[in-house]
Amino acid sequence: MTIRMAVLAVAAALLAMPVSAATKPCEELKAEIEAKIQAAGVTSYTLEIVPNAEVTDPNMVVGSCDGGTKKIIYQKNGS
Repeated sequence: MTIRMAVLAVAAALLAMPVSAATKPCEELKAEIEAKIQAAGVTSYTLEIVPNAEVTDPNMVVGSCDGGTKKIIYQKNGS
């Protein structure tokens, strides 16, 4: 029965991961995303924190924060 409990614990941890990311403060998550974008060599872009209701293109969403109430959207600028 201990193996079953271990499997359940791992499954619960995996399911909880997106929830913990969504509870992260928006500015903190935005800074983490920005660091990854800059590390990839992208120089001309915009990251914006918006309420869920203002998301017009779900393909632009790169993060969810503040308990899932806001999204971080990414837009590449220039050519």
